[in-house]
Amino acid sequence: MDWLHYVLIALVIVIGLVAYFYGVKSYKKKVESADKSIEQKTAEAEANARRIVDEAKKDAENKRKEALLEAKDEIHRNRTEYEKEVRERRSELQKQERRIQQKEESLDKKSDNLDKKNETLSQKISEAEALKEEITLLKRSELEMLEKISGFTAEEAKDYLIKNLESEVTHEAAMKIKEIETRAKEEAEDKAREYITLAIQRCAADQVAEATVSVVPLPNDEMKGRVIGREGRNIRAIETLTGVDLIIDDTPEAITLSSFDPVRREIARISLEKLIADGRIHPARIEEMVEKAKREVDATIKAEGDRATFETGIHGLHPEIIKLLGRMRYRTSYGQNVLNHSIEVAHIAGLLAAELGADIQLAKRAGLLHDIGKSIDHEVEGSHVSIGVDIARRYKESEAVVHAIAAHHGDVEPQTIIACLVQAADSISAARPGARRENIENYIKRLEKLEELTSAFPGVASSYAIQAGREIRIMVKPEEVSEDQMVLLARDIAKKIESEMEYPGQIKVNLLRETRAVEYAK
Repeated sequence: MDWLHYVLIALVIVIGLVAYFYGVKSYKKKVESADKSIEQKTAEAEANARRIVDEAKKDAENKRKEALLEAKDEIHRNRTEYEKEVRERRSELQKQERRIQQKEESLDKKSDNLDKKNETLSQKISEAEALKEEITLLKRSELEMLEKISGFTAEEAKDYLIKNLESEVTHEAAMKIKEIETRAKEEAEDKAREYITLAIQRCAADQVAEATVSVVPLPNDEMKGRVIGREGRNIRAIETLTGVDLIIDDTPEAITLSSFDPVRREIARISLEKLIADGRIHPARIEEMVEKAKREVDATIKAEGDRATFETGIHGLHPEIIKLLGRMRYRTSYGQNVLNHSIEVAHIAGLLAAELGADIQLAKRAGLLHDIGKSIDHEVEGSHVSIGVDIARRYKESEAVVHAIAAHHGDVEPQTIIACLVQAADSISAARPGARRENIENYIKRLEKLEELTSAFPGVASSYAIQAGREIRIMVKPEEVSEDQMVLLARDIAKKIESEMEYPGQIKVNLLRETRAVEYAK
């Protein structure tokens, strides 16, 4: 603070000198202008200057003393704070030293205890190893004694125990499987019977087997000659334009139309009825009537497609899909009309979905379109399942509908509840009594394949398909198949039938095992 003091003194002196200079100058001016006494003015100026200098010196001295006192107070305060901080740090260091010392002592104690424990553990390990060797010797001696007493070696005894264990496990597994299957079947059958019964009761439909021929009645037998025409030109024109075979035999007042294509057969029937009603039968008229019949059938196809969507309450279908639905009106499967079958499947799937809490509209949509591939003519290669999948994808149907179409005959594993419902509804509609007719030859082949498939299993003595193939009765060899193994064998046979055969409904697998003891008294 000394330099500040001197600066203040110098500043006061400078101010005083400046004041003195201006005072002298003003005094000289006053002397020149006012003509006063120079000595008097000079004395006054000197007195003023001395007074100003004395005041400046006094102020500077006071400022110096004040600054000196403030500096001393600041130094004293800083020294006090520093000493206090030093004392606190010294106390903290002492505490840390005491803590470190205590930790070192604790670590030393733990190290001593650990050394003692290591010594004790080493002793125990050596004792355990000795005991282990003693146990090994005892075990070996006991094993040798057991082998002598039992007459079995260790490997033979192990094999014997494994066989007994396998027998027990097989028995327990068979009993457990039987118990679980029985309980699951009881619960599942009750629920399934309830759902299916409700669905069938709420969706009653009449089914009439359709054939591949149509009969056109004639007003009289003379009309047969007019249909045939001169040298058969009329009948040839009809067959060429429609692609249908006309069978004119001894049947009175009737002509039979034969074709595997129901659409062509319907066109031929309508054309022939119009020609008979008109009476003018010649090639030009035949061609005109066939064209009219085609237009009528196309209109009918559109109307049938609209009817199907209206009956099922399904909207938003592509117009081409509606046309394909209408074409199914003229398609049959084992005598069952495919369009009526599809509508019925849609209703049944919707009812089942309602019982299970699934999407009703989606189930109906998938049920209506599940056989859409059957509407395509034979010129498109592939099964109706693959064709239906292609059609559904082409017209932007959802993946759930596409998957249900692909899985309704088991070509792919069902992954959604909708696919399972469509599969069940399809089976219900197809298995309805009177819905379909089956060729006797195919029926016999199915029964023979069922018997052949079950007879191929080891331990099967004979098998018989009964109740129109609804049950397969199997006689097993008692010396090869035990009571416990019968449950597992029945399950394997059922799985084999499911994977390799196609059949409506379900097949009961009934295994019979008979043991007889025969002796002769002599």
